[in-house]
Order: sequence, then structure tokens, then C-alpha cells
Amino acid sequence: MCSAHHAGDRKLKIGIAGAGLLGRLVAWTLAHQGHQVSVFDPAPGPQPAYDGHGAAGFTAAGMLSPLAELESAEPDVAERGWHSITRWEQITGALARRTYKPPYFAQRGSLMVAHGTDLGAARRVLSRLDDGLQNPTRRTTATHRQPEALSAGQLRQVEPCLHGSAGPLHAWMLHGEGHIDTVRTLQCLFEDAPHVQWHWAQPVKHVSPHRLDVAGCHNHQADHFDWVFDLRGTGAKPDAPVRGVRGEVVWLHAPGVDLQRPVRLLHPRHRVYIVPRPGDMVLIGASEIESEDRSPMSLRSAVELMAAAHSVIPALAEARILRMDVNLRPALPDHRPEIHIEPGMVRINGLYRHGWLLGPSLVDEALACIGLASTTACDDPAMAI
Repeated sequence: MCSAHHAGDRKLKIGIAGAGLLGRLVAWTLAHQGHQVSVFDPAPGPQPAYDGHGAAGFTAAGMLSPLAELESAEPDVAERGWHSITRWEQITGALARRTYKPPYFAQRGSLMVAHGTDLGAARRVLSRLDDGLQNPTRRTTATHRQPEALSAGQLRQVEPCLHGSAGPLHAWMLHGEGHIDTVRTLQCLFEDAPHVQWHWAQPVKHVSPHRLDVAGCHNHQADHFDWVFDLRGTGAKPDAPVRGVRGEVVWLHAPGVDLQRPVRLLHPRHRVYIVPRPGDMVLIGASEIESEDRSPMSLRSAVELMAAAHSVIPALAEARILRMDVNLRPALPDHRPEIHIEPGMVRINGLYRHGWLLGPSLVDEALACIGLASTTACDDPAMAI
């Protein structure tokens, strides 16, 4: 809960620490409201750096799976996810009208699949999803449907490339879920943020109300902002009790593999996701590794990820490995996101593995709390403060 601070029509001076997903979303939103926005980030520039040290949002595969996340997350995370899917449709639509290469967004549902030998593990996951659906936090809509079991023939019809190399797959459709091209969307949010001042290679050391202390830049230490936003993710230490959780993604070029929606392979030991991208690309990843190690991917991880994906999409055997990407997701001790607001300062952190699923919802709520919400954000009754 929060009490809104209404700014009226006054144009504000905004300082943002962090140019990742949240930083670009806030900068884009407030710039289009006409505010004076300055963003500070340690990266050398706006493009992705696949070295383990760039914005975590570039590494993410872009699954928008609120229903699937009920396996381990609380129902309010799913509710935020449904809101975010609606917002991503609106945001990418706006970006498509104003940028030369539109970001990709699709909402065709997603699939969960399991080999016959792993049916028991799959049923346990489905039971947890059912429990989550029985305890909604705010609303239930037509998209909040139980996973739909698909026959082998139905699976062939919706995803012909998806079949087990050692026997038929069990499959379930999760209606309403989607996926997004994270890299192009981040690029478009940067390109379409009018008059934002981007300060690259300038890490913020400390954030306090109305103030950003920028490393090696004394001029900005004295700047007084109407509002500052701490959106640094793992870079917010020690201002926030955040830790990094390692994520790994394999990028494949797979011409001829016509995958239309994200796939989660249910397995007793781990979850592997397979996500299509434009340009015959397929991303393979695992949900989480409790480590702040930023070193390159291990042979074991690479083999397990690619073997798991090949076991349900045999045509990936001829795919070419483009890169193996590693990054750290920001997590708070309780694994839940947090919005902290005090006069002159907003801090959002702890998005964990749900960055793209939760980002628009958290930004909408935070901006509404300080009286800077867009009309679109305020129209959704699920996000009432």
C-alpha cells in the first residue's frame, strides 16, 4: 500500500540509477510524460555486452509465464504477470509505431512437456499449479485456465517439431502466456526515450532521497532531483540486501525448427526452457543456480541444457551454437520483489528470475504511488493501489 504524491502537470527532474530493464522502462515512461530524465549506468553503452557483466535483462529468454510460475512463486506474482503481459502488448505496440525495427512480442500460450518416465514429476508440478489457481489474490480472468492436456496428435498439430526422441511426450498447453524479444525491446526502449540524458560508464555508488552519488563524477553529486530511482539490480549492494543468482542461456541458430511458443521440459532434477526468437533463433536456459559466479558456462551445464532440448526437439541436432551467455539475476532474501518509497526516492529490486514477467507491473505500481502513473497503467483494476 502507498499514499500517492501528486505532481500535477509540473515537469520534474528525474535521476535514475541503472539502465537495465527497469531503468529503461522508467526512463521511457517518464520521458514520454515530458519530464527531464537522466540515467546513470556502469555499462560502456546501450548495446548488450555478452560478458556476464551487462544488464541481466539482455540475458533473459523473455518467457512471460505467470501460470507456470505458480509452481514455485506465490499467486500475487502470477497476478502481476498477467498485468505485465497486457502492458507488454501495449508497450511493444507503441514501440513498433515509432522505431525502425519493432520488438517481437507474442501471446500464443506456452507448453509444458515431460518424457513418459518423468510423468510423476510432471503431475506434482501440475498439482502445485492447481493449488495456485485455487487461491487467486485479486481477480480471475478467462486467461487463468487450468493447463490443458494435449494428445500426441494435438501436440503435433500445434508444434510439429516437438516430439520425444525416445517415445511420445506428455504435453500441456498453458493458455494466455507469451514471450518477448528481450534484446530488441531493450534497444527500442532506449531509442524511443525522447531527450533522456544517458550517462554511460558512470556507476552510481549510493542512492539517497533526491540524490545520486556517481563514481568519479563530482558534478553530479550535488545535483538535486525531484525523484531518484534506484534500479541497479545486483549493483545496489550495499544499499539493498540483494544477491546475484546465476542464470545461463545457450543461443542457437536453428533454421527449419519452426517453434511457435516457449516450452518447459519438466524433469525431476531441473527445469529447462526452450524459447523461440525471430531470425531462426532458439534460446535454451535453466531457471537458477545459487551462485554469484560470472565465469563462462561449464561443460556440464552446456551439455545438460542442449541434451535436454534435443530430447524433445530432435531437429535441433543441426542447430549452430551462437553463444553461451551468463548473468546474475537480483534476488532479495525472501525471493520476492520489493518496492521501497520514501519522499524523493524509489527503489525497486529483487525481481529474481521474474524480471520481464514483473517489470511493467512493478513500474506501474511505483509510479502510481508517487502520482506519475500513466492513464493506461491506472485503468487496470487489478493494479489498484
